[in-house]
Amino acid sequence: MSSYSDDGAAPTVAMGGRPGGSHLRRNLLIAGVVVVLVAVAALVGAETYYRKHYADCIAAQAEHDLGSKVTVHFGAKPLLLTAIDHRVGSVTMNSDDAKFGPAVGMKVHAKINDVHLLDRGADVGSSSADVTWTDEGIQQTLKGMVSDVKSDASTGTLTVKVLGGLADLQLKPQIVGNQIQVNTASASLLGIGLPTDLVSGIVDVMTQSLQNYPLDMHPTAVHVTDDGLAVQLSGGASQLQVDQNADTRC
Repeated sequence: MSSYSDDGAAPTVAMGGRPGGSHLRRNLLIAGVVVVLVAVAALVGAETYYRKHYADCIAAQAEHDLGSKVTVHFGAKPLLLTAIDHRVGSVTMNSDDAKFGPAVGMKVHAKINDVHLLDRGADVGSSSADVTWTDEGIQQTLKGMVSDVKSDASTGTLTVKVLGGLADLQLKPQIVGNQIQVNTASASLLGIGLPTDLVSGIVDVMTQSLQNYPLDMHPTAVHVTDDGLAVQLSGGASQLQVDQNADTRC
């Protein structure tokens, strides 16, 4: 667009903005967005990889102690940082069929804290766990010696049926020192005492099943529930050790 001044000077031309500038800014913006998306995708992919890698690593070590498959979940810390410092703030582990001594059918929900991952193991700052052992699991552990197991939270006792269900044996677990002891509350068949070997055999298996725990944990509480036993465990500094024949490395 041109215009003339009042004194008859030459016309002036109004200059618009250069169209190439807006295209350049748009292209730079698109390129920036693409770079950010690629970076985010790379970070997500790396985080997913390291979560699986360290989950497999810790699971292999925990399975060595628990004697069963475990699932592993991590705390809030990004595991990309763990790839650098080899440390994890907290890890929770779950097993639906842990084996402590002769025991079968134990369910474990454990948490380990301040974990330092090593090439063939891990240092653990502290640990805790909740263990449940159902009547069914106890009966399977005592197979051949008992025909049924019933727990009673109100009395804090376990009643096991022996001699084909003709006699009852009542057991009462309690913590003595850092161990769980299983005591006989009553044992009789029509008012007559049960064979000593049978009673001691049942008590021994129950006691052995409640003695050995992973990560040097010890029992802090034991309760008889309406469907079995509930045990709380606690531990200090310890180590997770992987099977030396395993291929998994942290």
